[in-house]
Amino acid sequence: MHDRGGTRGRGEFIDSLMDTELYSIGAYFSDEHPDLVDEVVARSVEIETRGLEAYARDGDAPLEETFETLLTGLAVRYYKAVAG
Repeated sequence: MHDRGGTRGRGEFIDSLMDTELYSIGAYFSDEHPDLVDEVVARSVEIETRGLEAYARDGDAPLEETFETLLTGLAVRYYKAVAG
């Protein structure tokens, strides 16, 4: 019988989302630095809005560091979305 509600395999699908490097980065950062979660998410949103190079240039920050902030913020958002 076909599962029209889409719930069959849902647990497996969610589990597969948790089995990614991005999820692991977000979980680790959230566990180790809970006081910085909101800040890193806000900065990553600003980097997305302004652009990687512009944000780095305007903040006089190395491009690699800005990218790491962006990636960490994305990972935390991904982790929060999957974990609930």
